[in-house]
Amino acid sequence: MPDDAAAARAAAEEESAFSHDPVDPDATASYGTHPDQVIDFYAPRAAGDAPAPLVVVLHGGAWRARYDRMHVTPFADFLARRGFAVANVEYRRGGDTEPAGGTPPAGRWPDTFEDVAAALDALPDLARTALPGADVRRTVLTGHSAGGHLALWAAARHVLPADSPWRLPEAAPLRGVVALAPIADFTVAEHLAVCEHASLQLLGGTEHFEQRLPYADPSLLLPTGIATTLVQGRADLVVPEAVSEAYADAAANAGELVGLTLLADVGHFPLIDPTVDACAAVAEEIAQLAW
Repeated sequence: MPDDAAAARAAAEEESAFSHDPVDPDATASYGTHPDQVIDFYAPRAAGDAPAPLVVVLHGGAWRARYDRMHVTPFADFLARRGFAVANVEYRRGGDTEPAGGTPPAGRWPDTFEDVAAALDALPDLARTALPGADVRRTVLTGHSAGGHLALWAAARHVLPADSPWRLPEAAPLRGVVALAPIADFTVAEHLAVCEHASLQLLGGTEHFEQRLPYADPSLLLPTGIATTLVQGRADLVVPEAVSEAYADAAANAGELVGLTLLADVGHFPLIDPTVDACAAVAEEIAQLAW
């Protein structure tokens, strides 16, 4: 259990990250018919002659409906002010109804995965229309927490099992992935009860967990051959450092080098809070892959 000081700091970090007003996008496009199947686009604020790299943001929130893309719109705007074109992806999440004595379910199987795959497949064409200044040939995926899981998963679709409906015949043309405190290893996450066993819920509960794990767990979808960096706060009480370390170890065992940037005295939410230094560190990691 965290001590009182650590818990208080974590609460303050969360409050700060969620205190910013949402930032309206420059354009929104649909990739399906469901209200959640949309992508918000942010044009680069520092306009230049050359097309800007495209950063795709997948928000976190334990795949639960009460957390939507609005809470990362300040982060998306922060990246746009750094000169990136930005696509903020929404996707279907768990139910809205909170059961008695518990939390809403995390994610929907297979809907959450269907949406991320469909959004990424549609994104190049949508971006060319919504953001003419974006260079889709220089695309970097980033995501926070549950969104970090989805970013890693989306980059690994070409190594999904052969019978997966989301498998790609070859690797997506990405510059790389920057996953922020990702739920990157479901077995370790479940051992630590991350987000109240959200990964177990995402896969449909105990009955389906082991069967669906090879189709959903990024630590089992390696090597990808795509440049990947994990950014992790060492003081993270939501998704502990051990989860990122387990993914990095799995990558090494598969013969792939994954970057792991550990930030001292940083918890879970500063990574997406544009008012703190950790967020600037995230932007630098993205820039190293994108430019």
